[in-house]
Amino acid sequence: MTRGAYSFVRTFAPQPARDLCPDRHYLLCASAGTLRLEAQGQAWLLPPARAALIEAGRPIRVSIPRPATTASVLFDTGFAPTPPAPLTVFDLDPLARELLAGCRTWGESDEPLTAYAEALFAALAAVTWRLARQPSPVVVPAGRSPELRRALALTEQRLGDGVLFEDVAAEVGLAPRSLARRFEEEAGMTWRAVLRRMRVVAAIEELAAGDAPVTDIAFAVGYASLSAFNAAFKELTGRTPTEYRASFRP
Repeated sequence: MTRGAYSFVRTFAPQPARDLCPDRHYLLCASAGTLRLEAQGQAWLLPPARAALIEAGRPIRVSIPRPATTASVLFDTGFAPTPPAPLTVFDLDPLARELLAGCRTWGESDEPLTAYAEALFAALAAVTWRLARQPSPVVVPAGRSPELRRALALTEQRLGDGVLFEDVAAEVGLAPRSLARRFEEEAGMTWRAVLRRMRVVAAIEELAAGDAPVTDIAFAVGYASLSAFNAAFKELTGRTPTEYRASFRP
């Protein structure tokens, strides 16, 4: 009989997207590097400051853009209650990160958990289930139609190159008005709003990856001024880039 909960700690080289459907409630997060998660027509980036809580049996797609170390936990459906939502991405607080670190000792095994370990996993579930009630707003659409998915990919590839909506529309073979309608219908927001979120997501990835100056990151993701970048970043995440980076550093 497997444990009611166990920690999954492993270091990965960059990997393309692969589909998963965990049979347990899955707390997916990284202790180093970043993970990319796609599900339900949306996409998220998971640096060490953020986690995803996924209900058992929910299909997801995960990719690893850079070397990363997971710090995830899987909960048996009899050990932890059903999550507040089928999938939620949220910011981890210091208590949740400490509990995650404490659970690393107990990996997948047929040995039962000690009373202490069981209490630790139960506390982690209680804290993260509560945090999952406040989803993070840093999410971008994944798109349903081939045209919109292509438009999203092109936009992401050219964040720092002065990407223009008209050029993206031409490359996917749609008139700008038709592509704008696709964004409204499939993404629920304008292309410019998606672009803004993509730039913040790309900045989060760079903030998690190393110690590059914030100014360099701002220019790399397409902002012409540090003040505009800071304002956009704080409006979406509630923190400045420097504060956000500090939130997932020891």
